Amino acid sequence: MLSVARGCALQGINGMPVVVECDLARGLPSFDIVGLPDSTVRESRERVRAAIRNSGYEFPLSRITVNLAPADVRKVGVGLDLPIAVSILAASGQVPQARLRGVTLVGELSLEGIIRPVRGILPACAGAREAGSEVIVVPAGNANEAMCISGVSVVAAQSLGEVVKFLATGVPPHIAPAPQGAAEDAHSGPDFEQVLGQAAAVRALEIAVAGGHNLIMVGPPGAGKTLMASCVPSVLPEMNLEEAIEVTSIQSVAGLTQGKGLAERRPFRNPHHSVTPAGMLGGGNPPFPGEVTLAHRGVLYLDEYCEYRQTVLQCLRGPIEDGHVVISRSRVRVVFPSMFMLIASANPCPCGYLGDWERPCVCSGEQITRYERKLSGPVIDRIDIQIDVPRVSRSNLQGRKRYRSSAQIRANVSQARARQKRRFANPVATNAGMDSRNIESVASLSPLASALLYEAVDKMALSARAYHKLIKVARTIADLDGSCQVKDEHVLEAIQYRVLDSAERARCLHG
Repeated sequence: MLSVARGCALQGINGMPVVVECDLARGLPSFDIVGLPDSTVRESRERVRAAIRNSGYEFPLSRITVNLAPADVRKVGVGLDLPIAVSILAASGQVPQARLRGVTLVGELSLEGIIRPVRGILPACAGAREAGSEVIVVPAGNANEAMCISGVSVVAAQSLGEVVKFLATGVPPHIAPAPQGAAEDAHSGPDFEQVLGQAAAVRALEIAVAGGHNLIMVGPPGAGKTLMASCVPSVLPEMNLEEAIEVTSIQSVAGLTQGKGLAERRPFRNPHHSVTPAGMLGGGNPPFPGEVTLAHRGVLYLDEYCEYRQTVLQCLRGPIEDGHVVISRSRVRVVFPSMFMLIASANPCPCGYLGDWERPCVCSGEQITRYERKLSGPVIDRIDIQIDVPRVSRSNLQGRKRYRSSAQIRANVSQARARQKRRFANPVATNAGMDSRNIESVASLSPLASALLYEAVDKMALSARAYHKLIKVARTIADLDGSCQVKDEHVLEAIQYRVLDSAERARCLHG
């Protein structure tokens, strides 16, 4: 006898509908799964066999063949346990086949028939909806996450027996909703009020967040670079529904949702400098999202930038420019989104005191030259705002002089983002993402502002990319200022946010 059930597997961060066909034939008892299953799916044979028996149902002593269609795509994950078990029960007459129409089943089975939560339930629900399913059966532990997707009815079950009873009667099991806990404050964490001095650096961070610009801070140890970077989540704008679903889908695939609903905070990723290129971009077989994808719609912070491997830094060029990562394997090609704001911090030299007015630098010329190579080149050229962060002076420490609170900065950022939303007619667009083909007309430069930009290109030997980034930063400064046109003072401030080379920096600091 033949039965057909619907399941869902993961392909990257997308749900891939899978048709689970089960055939019972005469012959020696056997259980085969075909259709390019990976090792976890092949191992489901023993889980399914034990779960059916321990749930009080009869496991058929027949030649069982389960086909997972489409057969030319590798099936990954333990979420196919439940549809495989239900298809076998339907083929043996223990579940009515007619009840399986329009129903997608996702879940891992324990040996006693308990349905365990799985990763990627949010993209699985979205994939089931696009495939035309009206109902999706999910583990009770994934119910809060699954209900974030509209257009499909969610049935939460704790065991295989509850699923069979639902399919037989049409009455969903009553599952008490999992406690959500207190709502998480999207802007909790360190506040910019804690930053002493460093008004220029805080101003640069405000501009970076307002326009979605990448930023690097260069300064001696203890200047407050890490503290200021950790304050950035407190001023990030809130996510809209589209962004929240994207972030939650990625976190669901990575197993970071922990049974919660939609993500409320933008991600802030701070990978250690020992991270590999695969850990940064994603990799493995099947491909798994890396740090640049986990930071999607949020911030990727690289502390001690120059301590990262050169191969890791160079691999960031593509995600920064394209906003996505493409990972190709022999049978699969996966596209991971990677639209993030890069914030990096670094010391000016290996010892950290090049140009410091109180502590002398003890690095050799060769060490400084080697170190400076990482503070230049194609990756740094893609960073919009580059600033020096000097040592905090004694007067600032004694006077406890602060800049502004995160609430004040966030209000300015929200107003600037609202102006960009009206300009681009896109709720997720920022100045940093402006197209270079019509950037000058969109930015609305005054004649004097254009002249200053051209002069800066000549004197600073800027590349075309750096020129366009200056325009974008100037446009963001004008948005913070509430100006419809980019004026000369906005361009002059944008020009300041370029790091000088080490010799020029030392000459300026030492007078």
